[in-house]
Amino acid sequence: MFPSFRTRQAVQLALTANALRPLRAPQTAIPAFFAGWLTGELAPHLLALTAADTAAHLARRGPRRADKAALAMAALSAGGLGALIASAQRARGAVEQALVEALGTGYERDLPRPPSARDLATPWGQLVLPFRQHNPDVRRDRDIAYAGGGRRFLLDVYRPREPVANRPVLLQVHGGAWIVGNKDQQGIPLMLHMAQRGWVCVAINYPLSPSARWPEHIVAAKRALAWIREHIDGYGGDPSYVVTTGGSAGGHLAALLALTPNDAALQPGFEDADTSVQGCVPHYGVYDFAATSGSRASQARLRHLLARYVVGKDPQKFLDDYIAASPLDRITDKAPPFFVIHGERDTLVPVREARDFVHRLREVSPNPVGYAEIPGAQHAFDLFPSIRSAHVVRGVERFLEVCYARRLAG
Repeated sequence: MFPSFRTRQAVQLALTANALRPLRAPQTAIPAFFAGWLTGELAPHLLALTAADTAAHLARRGPRRADKAALAMAALSAGGLGALIASAQRARGAVEQALVEALGTGYERDLPRPPSARDLATPWGQLVLPFRQHNPDVRRDRDIAYAGGGRRFLLDVYRPREPVANRPVLLQVHGGAWIVGNKDQQGIPLMLHMAQRGWVCVAINYPLSPSARWPEHIVAAKRALAWIREHIDGYGGDPSYVVTTGGSAGGHLAALLALTPNDAALQPGFEDADTSVQGCVPHYGVYDFAATSGSRASQARLRHLLARYVVGKDPQKFLDDYIAASPLDRITDKAPPFFVIHGERDTLVPVREARDFVHRLREVSPNPVGYAEIPGAQHAFDLFPSIRSAHVVRGVERFLEVCYARRLAG
């Protein structure tokens, strides 16, 4: 039986309340994430549905016979969804402030094409059907093997429809707690946007736990990077300029790639390959892999996820192995430019972890370190086009284009 109007509005009100103030206890972090993530990013759609549902109820029952309690819940939901939309719009200001802090006032002068008012506006037309991710100006070459071993060692290349040559490269690493996920599910809005603007983007699969044990994940990512250095010119890319990005576990792997260039221990059998990158843009990444910060959230992740399923070793006996895998503990003054992005309301990887990483990186790195803490954002807020993710994608584009232009200028 279809739920009543009152039930629908009660559920919507609960979802909206969780998106505004997510439950943060360890036992509620995952359900709070799923409920808050979708509600926050689809707030305009849910607001329209709430309005339509309310109008239909009033038309069917009339104002005098309408369910007053349900109408009150609908009004509260509408107000909360409006607050979520306003919060999402603040992403533009947070990203712009981060760019100014990292790149300097007037950084726009280094852009090959300064952003127009349209570039900076919310692309409402793109958000109507958020799960339909397609760009006719972008070509996708699918399922290219970068190493032997089957489907976990495949990559896709996104590039402009018209042929290009010697263009900068963006390497996308998917997340999923090192256990699930694939190259078809994440980073699509950013890659389509960057490929339309002339970049060559590469999305990779890599071995997953528990069948794969650390460091197989990072070794595979470095193999993919070695493949890019050898083959990407055939797709119009510049093998000498590669930036890496990814979210969650992919953010961890992207950051570790950037902080461990040419580390022979992480590239067995291809030690001579150049695995340096020229920039890194991790989204809501895991940085405190070894829990050396003492954070309770990091320690819980270490015990219940990493030790059991990903690394498979006692973290007390083999702490050095965890430290070697931890971006927070691998920071050096050789780090390339970073633009760290994290959601203010992330319940899976608390925002404190990103703040600590950025603080330590800024203490030693001579290169730009941008940090955008996105208002109201949950984990994985950028998986499909939304108000928030649209502003973040365009901010990432500006950061990458400025860094690339400055590199070309010497």
